[in-house]
Amino acid sequence: MTEKSLSEINNSVTVPGVYESAFWRKFLAYSGPGALIAVGYMDPGNWLTSIMGGIHYRYLLLSVILMSILVAMLMQYLAAKLGVVTQLDLAQIIRQHVNRPVAILLWLLSELAMMATDITSVVGSAIALTLLFKIPLFIGILITSLDVLLLLALLRFGIQRVEAIVFILIFAVGLVFAYEVALAQPQLGDLLRGYCPQISLLHHSQLVLSLGIIGATIMPHNLFLHSSLSQTRRFDHDDPTQVAEAVRFSKWDSNVHLFVALIINSLLLILGAALFYGTQANLSAFSDLYHALQNPHLAGKIASPFLSTLFAIALLASGQNATITGTLSGQIVMEGFTNLKLPLWLRRVITRLLAIIPVILLVILFGAKEGVLDQLIVYSQIFLSIALPFSMFPLVYFTSKTRYMTTRFVNQKWVTILGYFIASVLTILNVQLILSVFVN
Repeated sequence: MTEKSLSEINNSVTVPGVYESAFWRKFLAYSGPGALIAVGYMDPGNWLTSIMGGIHYRYLLLSVILMSILVAMLMQYLAAKLGVVTQLDLAQIIRQHVNRPVAILLWLLSELAMMATDITSVVGSAIALTLLFKIPLFIGILITSLDVLLLLALLRFGIQRVEAIVFILIFAVGLVFAYEVALAQPQLGDLLRGYCPQISLLHHSQLVLSLGIIGATIMPHNLFLHSSLSQTRRFDHDDPTQVAEAVRFSKWDSNVHLFVALIINSLLLILGAALFYGTQANLSAFSDLYHALQNPHLAGKIASPFLSTLFAIALLASGQNATITGTLSGQIVMEGFTNLKLPLWLRRVITRLLAIIPVILLVILFGAKEGVLDQLIVYSQIFLSIALPFSMFPLVYFTSKTRYMTTRFVNQKWVTILGYFIASVLTILNVQLILSVFVN
């Protein structure tokens, strides 16, 4: 028998009945999983790729961020719907209905994607601690590795407490960058034109960064995570009307929070473009950006230690947020694909070690150099883009079949076609990237 996904919080939050309350009360009751999902769209990996995009190509890649978020809205809706209707997460349904060799392959790819996801939060948090408190980077990594204990403690108080903390941290990050962008005074006309896609995006260097942004934005772990978190709300699953309402409000929840993610990612790119585009400065690491924000020759008259400190605090908040969701996602993948019966604390420790070990090995091999770890973040985001279709195709497939979703909740034909089209285009772009690496 399959254990409930994230059994300790599954079906734990009571929501108003169909006819009991107004829209906003229901929205607030269902709101929360979307915030946890949105975290994955603004983690340290997003920071580096988005800011680098602004520094190197000004506002050109804003269109990539916009398209990524629109695709994310569709995919997260499908993931939430899958969880609500089937009461299974994506990993569980793959294990139950896909032949064993394919399931093992998808499991291994998903585990690697979880590692790549968690690496960004570990490295981002460690660098932030180093910038704020001047502690050695290796010590920062070890401190960050202990945050799994924080997660365990938070969940004892219920998933809504975790959701609230995550929302506050997201709000703080958004506030910091809105303030910094306002000081930078970007050119509004050029900024708005950046949201229109251009053919130059297909050039090798732009393509590499574009796929890095896509990988940092639409992350495989979020599809697994949302299919599980959508099951935390308690209602009568035997009543199709209540199931339909749960699907509806799950979509509202995710779309609202993903719109916030669009704003924050845009702010990151705009900050990089407005302050550092054309400066010829070699800004390829978080510490470079930290110091640049207090350098009048680079950041202009707005440069100040206060500005750089805010940047580091926001980075730490972002990294810790991503840690929470990354650890939960790792647990979902491990439990869903393997159906392992391990103590809760051990599952999460194993999940954490899978991310920490590669980072520690790199530090041992190359020394505690931030530049190496920053490059690790960039390459991990590109790998996530390559791994993403292996989650998208199964998600579209299962939500398009009546034997899993019932006739009422199965995808409309155009949604299925669009989902397969997006996954196919991303696959082609990934192949183009791989081929271009060998050609160049």
